[in-house]
Amino acid sequence: MAYIAKDYNHLIGMEGFSKTLLNNHFTLYQGYVTNTNKLLDLLAAMLREGEVGTPEYSELKRRIGFEFNGMRLHEYYFDNLGGEGILDRSSKLYRKLLEDFGSYEDWEKDFKAVGTMRGIGWTILYQDNMAGKLINQWINEHETGHLANCIPILVMDVFEHAFITDYGLKRASYIEAFFKNINWDVTESRLK
Repeated sequence: MAYIAKDYNHLIGMEGFSKTLLNNHFTLYQGYVTNTNKLLDLLAAMLREGEVGTPEYSELKRRIGFEFNGMRLHEYYFDNLGGEGILDRSSKLYRKLLEDFGSYEDWEKDFKAVGTMRGIGWTILYQDNMAGKLINQWINEHETGHLANCIPILVMDVFEHAFITDYGLKRASYIEAFFKNINWDVTESRLK
């Protein structure tokens, strides 16, 4: 069964995100979905034809992590946008941020600091499935740096394509716009 790109056009009109930026970003996401499907089809064909153990098979197996995670991380990212950007102080997520970071402000400062680090990638608030602890983490590329047995709770794209059209090199301004549009209900629903 092929993966199908989700429709995120409802995000057009979000404060701080131009239609051009969002449409470009949606097109990029659709490419990850297309490439994930192509790679899965190629790998299935190679398996049927007994072409495993070849350099080509190995490289496609390595590449699937990049394309699949590119697809899935964009879905997390777009899904956690489109909200009012205000986290209810009585919510389970707010209380968990207080427990693990001491204050919401300390969590936000840490999350934004991770997001403004030099490099390209993702900033992700994870929940450790074993300990329940919340952790802010930097992810290089799409497939490198994920914490084992952790669930993404809040995902922010910090590749240049996510902000350069509207903000140039002002990543911190993009992060402020991102925070104004977080859909905390979606984000909290990921919390275990």
